[in-house]
Amino acid sequence: MSRWPGKYVIGLTGNIATGKSVVRKMLEHLGAYGIDADALAHRAMAKGAPGFPLVIKTFGEWIVDAEGQIDRGRLSKVVFSDPGALEKLEAIIHPLVTHAIDLLVRRAKHSVVVIEAIKLLETDLVAGCDVVWVVTAAESLQISRLMHKRNFSEGVAKQRIAAQLPQTSKLRMANIVIRNEGSFENTWEQVQTAWASLPKPKEPLLEKPPATHPGQLIVRRGRPQDADLIARFIGQVTHGKKQMTREDVMAAFGEKAFLLIERDSHIAGIAGWQVENLVTRIDELYFAPNLPLEEAIPALMNSVETASHELQSEASLLFLPPYLAQHAAAWRGVGYRPQTIQSLGVRAWQEAAAESMPRGASLWFKRLREDRVLRPM
Repeated sequence: MSRWPGKYVIGLTGNIATGKSVVRKMLEHLGAYGIDADALAHRAMAKGAPGFPLVIKTFGEWIVDAEGQIDRGRLSKVVFSDPGALEKLEAIIHPLVTHAIDLLVRRAKHSVVVIEAIKLLETDLVAGCDVVWVVTAAESLQISRLMHKRNFSEGVAKQRIAAQLPQTSKLRMANIVIRNEGSFENTWEQVQTAWASLPKPKEPLLEKPPATHPGQLIVRRGRPQDADLIARFIGQVTHGKKQMTREDVMAAFGEKAFLLIERDSHIAGIAGWQVENLVTRIDELYFAPNLPLEEAIPALMNSVETASHELQSEASLLFLPPYLAQHAAAWRGVGYRPQTIQSLGVRAWQEAAAESMPRGASLWFKRLREDRVLRPM
């Protein structure tokens, strides 16, 4: 039984580049609240956060970059080549991450919570979980993913893999094994099957949806079964400049969610968005040519923010292509203001912006919550 009354907690682990985050996103699509413990570890050592001075005291000022932040690349070279150094770092960071996870789980409105942590089985986090899921992939595939997605050399990729508990050890402790070696749909089927077996509480009876009038805009969450509709709509509104197949959209569901604007039972708009590391990112927006944006933007952003609040997001980053940024009054009307990455101030927000910002887009920002997990001291 988990340590959190009323919550069913899935402990999700697996070695580097096996696809844990993809599986966590799938569980979020199915209704779980997801926590990325490894992202919280990065927050714990950000400038001003509780772990920042302790890490510098332990490893020295040389790991601080020109901006006064801990250079994680320099730190990684030390800890992944010296098991003793890694133990010292974990002794600083793990208690802070555990405290942050406890806070997030207790605040979550969801009955099912998934905690993704690469060191789940090596820490006391596992004792608080009801079930352990392990994601696995062939080592050759891990190496390939690290080389292509993180630009690691083959030697560095092998070093990172060797620094972790062998996959066989984790598999022996698994209640559920997800083999993430094929297509998104193959992995999605495994996750759905495992999800269906969980002892989740009964869903409440849904009230009859209110009647709608012709032309009314309805915003709903897209599901993987909407993949064909999403691909077709994007192709239509971009006049073929962005062609997506069903498989492309299904793969995108491994990273983000989609909100669909419907009018008279037809898709009239799509937003691609995600909440990752407690930061909302809206990086795709598509609207039908005849859609009134003065109505669509408030309806869409209200749905984004409602979902973001449920996911305990601290801030929202909106990336606008030039033709949508021209509607500045509409975006300002829902509380967004143009920003630069540097002006965001908070390291986690800056990293989210740098990671997700499409080429040619402008950044618009709205703070959603004043209090922050692992906030500066």
